[in-house]
Amino acid sequence: MMAGNSSRKGAIRASKKGPAGGTGGKNKKRLSGKGPTPKAEDRPYHAAAKRKKAAVKKSSSKTSARGAGRVTSGGSDGKEMRSARPARGDRPRGEIVAGRNAVLEALRESVPSTELLVARSIEVDDRVAESLKLALHLGLPIREAHRAEVEGISPNSQGIILAIKPFQYSSYEEIMQRAQHPALIVALDGVTDPRNLGAIIRSAAAFGAAGVLMTERRAASMTASAWKASSGAAARLPIAQVTNLARTIDAAKKEGLFVLGLDGESEELIGTIKIASEPLMIIVGSEGKGLARLTREKCDLVISIPISATTESLNASVATAIALFFIDQARRKG
Repeated sequence: MMAGNSSRKGAIRASKKGPAGGTGGKNKKRLSGKGPTPKAEDRPYHAAAKRKKAAVKKSSSKTSARGAGRVTSGGSDGKEMRSARPARGDRPRGEIVAGRNAVLEALRESVPSTELLVARSIEVDDRVAESLKLALHLGLPIREAHRAEVEGISPNSQGIILAIKPFQYSSYEEIMQRAQHPALIVALDGVTDPRNLGAIIRSAAAFGAAGVLMTERRAASMTASAWKASSGAAARLPIAQVTNLARTIDAAKKEGLFVLGLDGESEELIGTIKIASEPLMIIVGSEGKGLARLTREKCDLVISIPISATTESLNASVATAIALFFIDQARRKG
């Protein structure tokens, strides 16, 4: 027997009896079972679990949406007003009118709208109460939203926002079909102030114009401000956008219209014209630059309105109203 063999055998016999001293049986605990494998939908990182979570979230959002859309009118009649669009988090499409005064004025003028958005727990004053009543009268959906959502759309909203419908423009052809002899059409060459646009539309409707034309680019469009300034005339008078005013002028001439330009620098005064009873297209220049060069060249006649030397110029809408009044009076006498 080699030296040391006896000690090695003893060591072998000791290892067969159980765990080495000092382990406390920890290895035995590690080998204990952990139960059955969880289902796929219960494992957080499994695709099935993610689908289950998304389905639960969708179901809960539908439930909460059913309870949204209520606005308590507080100091008015105390009734709850329900929205036809109770979905939460939807940003109103198109142009918006924000602020208590602006919203109320737009509703009073029956500006075509899609939705009234009101902050939850808003302090209801006379303006808000009237806005809610007008919206209900017009059949307009009323939606309640968190204050943060309303302020995120417009920081100066004062808790109330009105969403405006996109304006439905007419066409030059439709305006010509509407025109009665002798035709009267107003065209705008670069008028950029929507309030001037609205006031011009109002004057055009008042003095029998068949419609108003404007360019699509570098000009005011039918915003809520323009609609309000028109005092509802925009709902009664065709308004068209054209891509090229010069080509539209050529088309009007082929239809037999006499093209009359308004420009404060012209030496030809409005009182001297003899063609008021003829079919006319009156072209109004922009607030600052007046008529564009090409537009001026295509006019059959360019006239001005005499004013005091102490006044630099007339507002575009005021000049248009004066010219239309003069033509209307001349036609009545004729």
